[in-house]
Amino acid sequence: MELSTTYLGLPLKNPVMSGASPLVDQLDSVRRLEDAGAAAVVMRSLFEEQITKEQIAEFAHTENPAESFSEATSYFPRMEDYAFGPDRYLAQIARIKESVDIPVIGSLNGVSLGGWTDYARLIEQAGADALELNVYYIATDPNESGLEVAARSFNILKAVKQSVTIPIAMKLSPFFSSPGHFAKQLCALGASGVILFNRFYQPDIDIEALEATHRLDLSDSSELRLRLRWAAILHGHLKADIAVSGGVHTVEDIIKAIMCGASVVQVVSCLLKYGPSHIGSLITGLNHWLEYHEYESVEQMRGSMSLQHCPDPTVFERANYLRVLQLWKV
Repeated sequence: MELSTTYLGLPLKNPVMSGASPLVDQLDSVRRLEDAGAAAVVMRSLFEEQITKEQIAEFAHTENPAESFSEATSYFPRMEDYAFGPDRYLAQIARIKESVDIPVIGSLNGVSLGGWTDYARLIEQAGADALELNVYYIATDPNESGLEVAARSFNILKAVKQSVTIPIAMKLSPFFSSPGHFAKQLCALGASGVILFNRFYQPDIDIEALEATHRLDLSDSSELRLRLRWAAILHGHLKADIAVSGGVHTVEDIIKAIMCGASVVQVVSCLLKYGPSHIGSLITGLNHWLEYHEYESVEQMRGSMSLQHCPDPTVFERANYLRVLQLWKV
């Protein structure tokens, strides 16, 4: 059975990757992922705030020893709250590349233009095979237009493209008014892939303490449906590869994503639940399913349930909304 695929121009032995997670923090975990069959690993994100705070601290130390930046730096998280500082992050990429043979993809997370984008070049120099750009931005200003929000991603992509030669994938939010048009513009600017979608972590409210609380809930397979819809819509319209991230937990989830047009899937939550070896079970299950259903390769089924090829394309459009609501019985 031929499970191989390509993503961002990288040849992969199968379409199942380990997405950005704490699993890359220890070399032993990365080796276990490779041994289990992971096609590639994505580093957890290096954040604009980390880099900016370090740059401010260095400038304050050399130019303003009197703590003139203390108020500005207080708005950032403490550096010890991050798994890796910028220098250790680059060193970890180099260590991972020395330890495994599968591709290693770096990740940058930011929302504005600035010196932090220079780290794309340093990530490339550290040995990363590709780079994810995660523009995690919440538009809280009602006076900021959708065009201005989109322009943030465009400007960051253009700045990073000028710094590196490795392929770049953009991790998208599902909340753009026209995700398809947005993705096509990113491709026109040089993105080699799009990742569907970023998970926005919503705050909760403690009604007794009257404060916002933070919580992280692992995904489940129900979150996959949004990704499937947009993978199916975008397939055949982009020159870039599509990766599905969020809600991929089972062999069936992987098959659905590929049938809708994904080149690869990124798994995280199920690996945090069951450990790195679980990725081997997913790959074995995928191989068995393809054999049982007489497919010769992963490529043979890719896009077979996309909007262009689905026997009932209205399932991805407004008709599905009407049908679901009208068929509900009390």
